[in-house]
Amino acid sequence: MGEHNQDQDDVAEPARPPLSAAQAREMTAGLREAMDDVRRSVAVLAARVRDAHAARVWEPLGRPSWEAYCDAEFGISRAQAYRLLDVARALAAIHGAVAAGTEMSRTRDTDPAAAALDYGLSQRALIAVSGRTDAVADLITRRLVTLAHSGLQALDEPTVRAVVRQAVRDIRTAPPPPPADPPIRRRTPPSPWRAAWSTTSPPTATRSAS
Repeated sequence: MGEHNQDQDDVAEPARPPLSAAQAREMTAGLREAMDDVRRSVAVLAARVRDAHAARVWEPLGRPSWEAYCDAEFGISRAQAYRLLDVARALAAIHGAVAAGTEMSRTRDTDPAAAALDYGLSQRALIAVSGRTDAVADLITRRLVTLAHSGLQALDEPTVRAVVRQAVRDIRTAPPPPPADPPIRRRTPPSPWRAAWSTTSPPTATRSAS
């Protein structure tokens, strides 16, 4: 009892009839819709997490901290709780970069959740760049401004989405910046009094002969 039967791994699934091109397109459309739903859910959750954390929602409920609140209310770990915050901050930074680099902020929804759905960014991608949001935002803004000034391509939604996704991809694959050099500690030269004292032997007490 409880033994694994190797023959179970070799049982072939019943043969399925081959798909037609129309059926394959329909199945692909369903997959795409499901992926968009997942991205929408991640974005909405992250935006609500950001708002809850900013409002310090745990205090009125008597929880001592954000991680204690997430553990008690949702049963998620400290790492998961702060990972959601990372996602929310990355979304906000990206949406701010788009608003700074284009005029689309006048017509687009300013909520980061809607922006994330438009951009099609996954939670994994956002977590990967959460520690380098400044670099992502700067890259997005510069590329959008360059496109706008060139006049070669309209900054419509597909173009902005492509710029954002490519910038996130570039930052993810770029090597991390080298660590900053530690500050050089300069030695304070000794004062003339201290130098003279250190080079002068203290007087030796002499005992008088009795």
